[in-house]
Amino acid sequence: MLEIVVKTENGERHVRVSAEELAGLVRRVGGDGDRFLVIHRIPDVPDVFAQLWHEAGGGYALEHRDGAADRHFQVMVDGSEAVVEALTGWARQGSAWRSGLVWSLLDTGPTSEVPPLDLDEDERKELERRVREVLVGGYADRAELAELAEEYLVTADRRPVSREQAEVLVDRMWLERVAEQTTWQGETDPERLTRAFAALQEAGITARENFTCCRSCGQSEIGDEGGTDARGFVYFHSQNTDAAASGHGLMLLYGGFDNSSETTAAIGQEVVAALEAADLQTTWDCDPGQAITVTPLEWRKRLVG
Repeated sequence: MLEIVVKTENGERHVRVSAEELAGLVRRVGGDGDRFLVIHRIPDVPDVFAQLWHEAGGGYALEHRDGAADRHFQVMVDGSEAVVEALTGWARQGSAWRSGLVWSLLDTGPTSEVPPLDLDEDERKELERRVREVLVGGYADRAELAELAEEYLVTADRRPVSREQAEVLVDRMWLERVAEQTTWQGETDPERLTRAFAALQEAGITARENFTCCRSCGQSEIGDEGGTDARGFVYFHSQNTDAAASGHGLMLLYGGFDNSSETTAAIGQEVVAALEAADLQTTWDCDPGQAITVTPLEWRKRLVG
C-alpha cells in the first residue's frame, strides 16, 4: 500500500491505497464533479502535496509542492498514464519520478505575513491545551484542527484568532506531534484497538472509532452504520477519545440491535475477547448495563491527516 491519502472533488477520501487503486482514481478524473484530486503523504506535512486537474477532452494539469511557494511546480500532460507514473513515483518518494516531464515553477502570488496571536497568557495556554488534546486524539486533520483553533475562543463580541493564525498555530503543533511519533516503536495501543475493531466488524459487530460527539448521538446513529446482518455494535465517541488522550483509559459503548440484555452481554463478551486477542486489557464486570473500559492504555495514535 502507498502511504498516502487521496481526496477527490466529489468528497471521497481514500487512505493507504494500492498503486492500482491510485491509477484507477487518476484514470477516472474528468467527469462532472470529479475533475481533480489532491494527494498528501502519511503523516500529512504542511505544504507538501501533489494534485491533478482534468476535464474530459482536455489535458492534465499536474502540480506538486514541497514546502515553500518557491517549491511549487506544474506541468501539462497529454495522457493519464504519464500522470499515473508520476504520482505513483511521488507517493513512493522515489528519486527519479520527476524525470520525463518538463516542470515549471508555478507563480502562486505574493504571500502575506501572518500577525502573531494577540492573546493573554491564560488564553494562549487554554487554546493550545484544547488543540493539543484533539491533536493527540489523532482523528482530526489539519483543517479540522484549524477550525477548532479559530472558533474556540470566540465570544459574542470577539473573534481573537483568524483562520490564518489558527493554521500557523496548528501547523506548528502538528509538526511537533509528527516529530514525537518518529520515536515510537512497533504497534501502538490505538493500532491494536483498530485491529480488534476490524475483527469485530468482520464478525458481524458494527465497530466504530471516535463515532459522533457524545453517547446520546452515538446511540441514536449507530443503527444506521450496520449492515442487515449486524448482530450488535461497539463504539466510542469523541469525548471518550479526549479522555483516552488525557490518560484516563477508553470507555467503550456496546449492545445488541435487538435491545435485549442477553444479546448485549454476549456482544460485550465478544468485544472483550477481541480486545484481549489484540493484547489490550479491559475492566468489565460482565454487567450489560456497564461500559467496557480499556485500561491501562497508552494513547499513541499516529497522525494521518
